[in-house]
Amino acid sequence: MTSPRILAAVTETERETFFPGRQFDELKGLASSFRHVDPLTLDEAAWVDTLSDFRPEILVACWRTPPLPDDILCRLDNSLRYACYLAGSVRKLVSDKLLHDGLIVTNWGHSISRTVAECGLMMAIASLRRVPYWNRRMYKGDAWKTPETASGSLFGRRVGLHGFGVIAREFVKLVQPFGVPVETYSPSVPDSILEEFNVSRSHSLEALFSENDVIIELAALTPETARIVKEEHLRSIPEGGVFVNIGRGATVDEDALARVAAEGKIFVALDVFSEEPLPADSPFRKIENVLLLPHLGGPTTDRRQDAGAHALENIRRYIRGEKLRSVVTAEVYARAS
Repeated sequence: MTSPRILAAVTETERETFFPGRQFDELKGLASSFRHVDPLTLDEAAWVDTLSDFRPEILVACWRTPPLPDDILCRLDNSLRYACYLAGSVRKLVSDKLLHDGLIVTNWGHSISRTVAECGLMMAIASLRRVPYWNRRMYKGDAWKTPETASGSLFGRRVGLHGFGVIAREFVKLVQPFGVPVETYSPSVPDSILEEFNVSRSHSLEALFSENDVIIELAALTPETARIVKEEHLRSIPEGGVFVNIGRGATVDEDALARVAAEGKIFVALDVFSEEPLPADSPFRKIENVLLLPHLGGPTTDRRQDAGAHALENIRRYIRGEKLRSVVTAEVYARAS
């Protein structure tokens, strides 16, 4: 395949963080003709004019890229073939109609898995150490520990993973130095994969929650898993245990989670929510033993370059006519938030 025309519609901040150093020059070098536009300078009409004037084969897009009109493929005489999205959910960029019409779309896929796992580990340890509680109390006044103050360590704990996708597997690698037993409830994952990672299988969600001290929620969101984590599961976590959600907010009955968390018997850490941004009146904002993050589990600013490198490799694969990674299919699109 000949070198394609590439349009990069990303802000200066996105360019600098996803393609630092020479990576942006590498992107330019893959194109027969290349143009960079800052989407913050474009209104809707100027955006369509830019696409119509340049007629890219590949669009490199990110959070600030304007949506593609549903009829853009027809307007461009199908010259646009591939939208390489640097971030996660592509719903703000493309409609399912564009996928149906044949536009190839990829996102950052599993390139961010290790940083999400890192965030989950940090949240679990911070919860065991009661960081949310002490952070609030020490800012409010002169709170200090007493001889009776309790805190916890990850050493000696039992860890349960709800779901065993790529992020869960990266999490297992990170907790290896702690020597903790890890088990998962993930019925579709074969025994050979669990054996490879030295992870035990839990045969029910009830057993996973009741038999482990630290629960990491990582189940994929499907119609079957929506609100699958119920109040009885949360109440069965051993007292002093931790529930961490770095997967999907909607897999959990959040009303029940707020009730259980407010009782103070377990500690809760949340980076994802069924409604984002988290509403100002959310009960989670008022509970001292809940650690909250605003969906920061993805790549930290300094590691966005991992997603940029993933995008570069996908564009190289496209040029070589090879199978792309992290393709957003209709099924993937339907699950995205």
